[in-house]
Amino acid sequence: MTRFLVKLRLFNISVNRCLIIFNLTVIVVFLNMEFFDFHHHKKNISKGIYNLEYGEAPPEFPYSIGIHPQDIQLENIESQFDWLNSNITENCFAIGECGLDGLISIEQKIQEQVFKKQIEISNEIKKPLIIHCVRKFYEVISFRKMANQPMIIHGFNKKQNIADDLLKNKFYLSFGKPVLYNLSLQNVLKTIPLDKIFLETDNEDFNIEELYIKVSELKGISLERLNEQISENLERIQHG
Repeated sequence: MTRFLVKLRLFNISVNRCLIIFNLTVIVVFLNMEFFDFHHHKKNISKGIYNLEYGEAPPEFPYSIGIHPQDIQLENIESQFDWLNSNITENCFAIGECGLDGLISIEQKIQEQVFKKQIEISNEIKKPLIIHCVRKFYEVISFRKMANQPMIIHGFNKKQNIADDLLKNKFYLSFGKPVLYNLSLQNVLKTIPLDKIFLETDNEDFNIEELYIKVSELKGISLERLNEQISENLERIQHG
């Protein structure tokens, strides 16, 4: 009996050592990794794409620039496009946010005209489009044929059938904080090909690392593999 207890104690020590070594390895790998935030509103994040607000000057790190549907000013739309066109620098990664919103008072016809013009700018300067879409997914899909550049739906949190239709039309999907707690969205994400995924904080107050860890768990892959794939996806939408 004494020998058996000794063996058990030795086994526990061995297992605990393995767990400690494993956890330390994960921590070391984690600390050595940088995680790309595809769409954010924080100027203290340099590894990601900062969403430039209307009227702001472009920063010295990657950003996107566009006219959000909610920011459309009918009496000032020419000045808004002047601002957009004059602030496209070498650090501009994408055009956006732009798109369609079914919950605002701006007439849809006006929204579509502004969206179409930004697609044309994207085609001209060969930059991808970051899309804002609220209750207008099939209308946005109808604009896909006009775009020569990749289109990424930011903050995707809808059902499987909408995700499937977007993927069929060659959209990318960027996921945010709801993935951390929304079980239905987690199940949707599990079905999305890795080469169609981006991750973002948007304007939520949390660390992008949390999202990468959760998605790596949901996908059953390592953090390193997920991070590599996101980098490949970025390269593809930027350079084809």
